[in-house]
Amino acid sequence: MKIPFVLILFRLLLAPIILGLAYFIGDDSKFIIIVFMYLGLLSDILDGIIARKQNISTQKLRRMDSQVDILFWCSIGLAAWILNPKLISDNARVIVFIIAMEIICYVTSLIKFKKEMCAHAFLAKIWALSLLITFTFLIGFNYAGFPFTIAVVIGFLSYLDILLIILILPKWTHDIPSAYHAYLIRKGIPFKKNQYLNG
Repeated sequence: MKIPFVLILFRLLLAPIILGLAYFIGDDSKFIIIVFMYLGLLSDILDGIIARKQNISTQKLRRMDSQVDILFWCSIGLAAWILNPKLISDNARVIVFIIAMEIICYVTSLIKFKKEMCAHAFLAKIWALSLLITFTFLIGFNYAGFPFTIAVVIGFLSYLDILLIILILPKWTHDIPSAYHAYLIRKGIPFKKNQYLNG
């Protein structure tokens, strides 16, 4: 079995485990949930790197990676809500806004390409890191504050970038570093994806 697939499967299996820990064990599970979150992100970074090194970064693998990423981070978000319902409800409007951005990107890609976008863009990677920090504070320290605000801003910019990528691309492809690179593809100007996407 190929290592990138195993890493994606590992992240997929973490999602229900994290939810189960939050729901059935509660506050006593916070530390292990945070550990699983860091391990999940590490697996996300490694699966892309290894797939490229082994030259198996196929469309199927990258689409699977994107879908599992969504499930993984949704499980972390739901766990944060279970453990800190007031913090989540206090910030419900901006959370709904970010979810709406995700849905808009997903639907726009389905309408245009008949499949979901898996750009794995640079800003999306930065957003994942900001989510890691934010959920560390939310789950570990019952605190939203500045990390949450930064994550929301980066999340908005990331989804805006993905939406532009979808609108600019002439046809579906995966691993697009930014809207600028989608423009280069549209104009037929070559660039090396691996130079920008290392994870």
